[in-house]
Amino acid sequence: MTQSNFRKNTICLFSALLLIKSIQAQPKKDDVLAAIRSCATYIADVILDSAGRSRCDYNLTEGKWFDYEVPWHTGQAVYSLLAAYKLTNDPAYLKAARRGGDYWISMEIKDHPVLTGMVAASHGDFIGGENYVFATVSDGTPGIFELSRVTKDSRYARVATNAASWMLRHMYYPEKGVCYDVIDAKTGAVMKENSPFWQTKDTQTLNDVSRPNTEGWLFKDAWEFSGEKKFRDAFLLLCNSLVEKQGPEGLWMDYMPNFKAEHSFHPRFNLWYAESLLEAYDMTKEKKYLEAAAKVARVHARAQEKDGTQYYEQFIDGREPDRGSICGSTVAFSGIIWIRLVKAGYKEFEENIQRSANWILKNRYATDHPDPNLRGGVIETRARNKKGKIWIVNRDVATSFGVRFLVDYLHYQYK
Repeated sequence: MTQSNFRKNTICLFSALLLIKSIQAQPKKDDVLAAIRSCATYIADVILDSAGRSRCDYNLTEGKWFDYEVPWHTGQAVYSLLAAYKLTNDPAYLKAARRGGDYWISMEIKDHPVLTGMVAASHGDFIGGENYVFATVSDGTPGIFELSRVTKDSRYARVATNAASWMLRHMYYPEKGVCYDVIDAKTGAVMKENSPFWQTKDTQTLNDVSRPNTEGWLFKDAWEFSGEKKFRDAFLLLCNSLVEKQGPEGLWMDYMPNFKAEHSFHPRFNLWYAESLLEAYDMTKEKKYLEAAAKVARVHARAQEKDGTQYYEQFIDGREPDRGSICGSTVAFSGIIWIRLVKAGYKEFEENIQRSANWILKNRYATDHPDPNLRGGVIETRARNKKGKIWIVNRDVATSFGVRFLVDYLHYQYK
C-alpha cells in the first residue's frame, strides 16, 4: 500500500468512526427517564391548574400566565401525562390527566340552538374568545380519546366524538377536501366567507377560510370509538386531499399559519399533518401517506441546527430563521415524526433523532430554578410586541411534546 493510499484509508476510517460516534452519542437511559419524570411532574403540578385547564403561556417579564388556545394545550398536556403514566405507572400522572380531561369535557355545549354537541373551544389570542376553531378542538382530542382508552371511562371519548360529529356536519366540505376553520360562538354560524385570522384582507378565498384539516386525526379516533364509517371515510378523504395539495417543497404553503408570500412556514402546522398521515398509513399501509409525511420530515431535518435547535419562524427560500424564538415543541414534535419514519425504514433521520433527544435534555429549566413557574419545563420562548410592550413568554407545549418525544425515544433507543 502506498503512503497516499494509506493516508486516504486512514482518513476514511477516521471519518467513519466520527460518524458512528456522532450517531451513537445518545443520552443515558436513566437521564432520559429522569427528564420524563421532571417534565411530567411540571405538567401535573404547574401547567395544569386546580381546575385541570392548561395555563399556557408564562410571561417571563411579568411573572404571570396568559391563556392561549386553552383546549388544545390542555388536551396535549393530558396526552403527555398519559404517556408518562404508561411508562412509569405513577398514579399522580393519571390523576392529573383525569383532572385535565374533566375540564375538557366540561366544555360540552348542551343547550344552544345550533351548537349543542359541540365544545366551547375558544381560540382566544388576537381573534378573541368569541370564535371556536376546528384545530383548537382537534389538536387536543388525541389526549381525550387516549384518556378513555387508559381509564376505560367512555365519557371523554363520547364528548370528543359528539364534537367530531358536529364538525363533520357543519364544517366538512368533502367536494373540496377541506374543513372550514372558524365558528361564531354566539350564533353557531360557520364562517365560510371571511375568517378573523385574515383581518387585513378585504377579499378572502376558500384557502383563507378552510384547510384540509386532519390535525389530531379527530375523525379517525371518532371512527375507532363509535364504529361509524362516516368518520373513517372523512378522515381518509382529507388525508388524500393532503397528499394532493402538498406543495413541491413538502409543505402546505397555501394555508395559514404558513405564509406563502413571505415564504415562511409554521413550526408545528405541517408536522400535525405529517402525524395524521402516519396514522393513515397505519390504517391502510398505503405508501403514499408515508412518503408525504417523509417530505415534511425532510423539511424539518434541513431546518434543524447541528445542536438540535429549531426556531418558531423558518423560511423555505434559504433565509436565516428568526432566532429570537426558540421552539422546543418543534424539536420534540419533529423527533416524534422522525422516530415513526425510522421505524418504517427511513433511516435518514437517525441523527436528527439523537440531536432532538440531546437538545431536550440540555434545554430545560432547572428543577431548583428560583421561579417555580418554570422548574423542570422545556424551553420554548416566544417574543412578541403588544402595543409597544415586549412580551417574552415560555410556552407550555414544549414540555407536553417533550414528554411524548422522550417516552417514544426511550422505547426507540432502548427497546
